[in-house]
Amino acid sequence: MKYFVAVVDCNSFTEAAEQCYISQSAISQQIRALEKELGVELLHRENRKFTLTSAGEYFYRQSKGILDEVEDIRHETIRIGQDHELQLRIGYLRCYSGQELHQAVAEFSQLYPEVSISIVNGTHEELYNQLRSGEVDVILSDQRRAFSSQYENYQLLQCGCYAELSVRNRLSSQDAVELDSLKRTPCILISSREQQNTEQDYFQNTLGFGGKFLFAENLEEGRLMVAGNRGFLPVESVGTLPPAGAAIKRLPIMQSGQPLRRNYCVFWLKEYTNYYIEEFALTLKKLLHNNLE
Repeated sequence: MKYFVAVVDCNSFTEAAEQCYISQSAISQQIRALEKELGVELLHRENRKFTLTSAGEYFYRQSKGILDEVEDIRHETIRIGQDHELQLRIGYLRCYSGQELHQAVAEFSQLYPEVSISIVNGTHEELYNQLRSGEVDVILSDQRRAFSSQYENYQLLQCGCYAELSVRNRLSSQDAVELDSLKRTPCILISSREQQNTEQDYFQNTLGFGGKFLFAENLEEGRLMVAGNRGFLPVESVGTLPPAGAAIKRLPIMQSGQPLRRNYCVFWLKEYTNYYIEEFALTLKKLLHNNLE
């Protein structure tokens, strides 16, 4: 099957042989042997060219699906064999403050106590790099680039954006705040020192946040800066947010009169997908949507 699929994909016996690391005569013999075993012609040969017969087209389609399944089984077998215990490594945004992630971890642990869960946080780019390098299995993050076919892009929801402001800020008396009016107030971003330029570039050039930027290492530090009236903290309503506190007012951010919204997803690499990742993503999505109702 592998040799036959390679020949069809390459449209060449020579290129398929190179791809499969065997000689051209050997791969030709294998295809002949396959046709002899099946008792039907798969490739109609004419001079140095060939076309697929109807039987060949069917065999090619089915073989592609079977070979993909075999590869998935191989990957998962290796992963399980190399792990001393079943693990689920979750990454989430450092600025995330919703409660549903914690609920999802708790529910998942109760249902699957055999799975050891580890959790890390970071900026969007830090999480993306960790996922790509295999340091985490799944991440909860905002969408900042076009979806890639290499990843499962499991969309959770489009959420509203809010500005957390000190009650001493003159904007805090409003019911909502326009993005342009925030440009006179420093924007506080949650980021590691290494990712500050990347985060500022995204908020400034992609989302349209202007003015001065300040940085905090974590959410608690950022909210203390807000309470001290040093600036505003942008947060997204990815689920149920904790109360803002007496010293802080949380206002929806508007852009040209419309609520500013962001897309949040769970991402994981397709080649490493497994039952536990899918179950965790589904659990988180159910909790988010149940709490919206």
